[in-house]
Amino acid sequence: MKILNVNQRARRVLGGVCSVLMVGSVQSVEVDARLLQQLQDTVAQQQEQLRHQAEILTTLQNQINALKPQDKQNGIVQTAPEAERKLTAIVTSGGEALKLNISGQINRAINHVSDGKNTDYYFVDHSTSGSRVLFDASASINDDLLLDSRIELAIAPDNSAAVSQSTQAPADSFNQRWAELSLTSKQYGKLSLGKGDAASNTTAEADLSSTLSVQNSSISDIVYGMFFREHAGNHNLSTIKVSTAFNNLDGLNRESRLRFDTPRFHGVQLSTSMMSNRRSDLALFWDGQGYGFNAAARAAISNPNINNNNLTTLGANANPGSKRYDGSFSVLHVASGLNFTASSGVQKRDTHIDDRNLYGKLGWLVRLNNFGNTAFIADYTRAKNTPAAYDVGHATGIGLDQFFDKYNTEVYLQYRRFSLDRYTGPTVDDISAATFGARIRF
Repeated sequence: MKILNVNQRARRVLGGVCSVLMVGSVQSVEVDARLLQQLQDTVAQQQEQLRHQAEILTTLQNQINALKPQDKQNGIVQTAPEAERKLTAIVTSGGEALKLNISGQINRAINHVSDGKNTDYYFVDHSTSGSRVLFDASASINDDLLLDSRIELAIAPDNSAAVSQSTQAPADSFNQRWAELSLTSKQYGKLSLGKGDAASNTTAEADLSSTLSVQNSSISDIVYGMFFREHAGNHNLSTIKVSTAFNNLDGLNRESRLRFDTPRFHGVQLSTSMMSNRRSDLALFWDGQGYGFNAAARAAISNPNINNNNLTTLGANANPGSKRYDGSFSVLHVASGLNFTASSGVQKRDTHIDDRNLYGKLGWLVRLNNFGNTAFIADYTRAKNTPAAYDVGHATGIGLDQFFDKYNTEVYLQYRRFSLDRYTGPTVDDISAATFGARIRF
């Protein structure tokens, strides 16, 4: 009986176990079926999204293809790399070995001028450093020789050299500043042929104050074409321009010339050039630094071959013996930014007393903000025997130049007063000019 009972109990246990296993199997099957259905639904949803995205991509591709330039001859659509190559090749040099660079600047200003009778505004292009565009193509022949060519055009509407009380809106100014080719040897120097700076050009304008846009020793540039007014009567315009009374007597200008520059030796360079009408010059340049200072010096002797009665006219009456001597010096204390500049020039004459000019400037170059340096200047000029013998001119000025380094831009302000004491002829009124301007370089 006990054995029977045991067997019966065993059979009952086994049966229970089998029932449990069968129920578990059925539940497992039911769970797997639900999971499978969820996966199938998810896949179907993803497929629908992919189909919709494919339609969007197809539409966008068709729009892109419609915008791409096509070859009119064979209907080929440019690929992106081909289009990029054509864009980068918009500016190229005519020779494979030449590297072409394009640069330039815009320099515009507003003058508020009082001439003793009237006060008016004049919109000008600042002729001290006028608006221009430069094309330079160069190629290295070997490790020593560099072949270079340069074309520079001045594009200066309302040039301050042409604006006056009687001509407030002169014709647009287009001037061929440079058209030269040159060959430079590191060992032997540089030979230049064509229109460009004569060797003595800018030798009266050494300046480390960073205020070229405000003013250098050529103080008349910003109001170059303005006339002094006669003091008596109705204050009529005289025939004397500011530029006639105040001339820094710099060397020869940009000319068609043959020029040679020696290599620099310890900062020293010697230059000479020859031009038509028996004109020539010789110039010495020096730049150096040390003991916390930067310094620059220039000196020149030139033969402008001028008519003794006119500084700008050449002709049969020209006297080749009338020489011009000029020089300038500038020093900058790097740590403090304090700087000093001086310039002087003498025009020798046979028919009357020599023309003379003396210029001095104090400056401060300092970093006051995150934009860039700020330059402050105060200067004084004394001109003698211009425009006529024993005439004396005095000019004082102050200025500020704020640089914006990130944008290659500077904004400047200046105030300047010009006085001319006549030895003979009618007395003239002073001219004062306040200037606001900006220059951007590219």
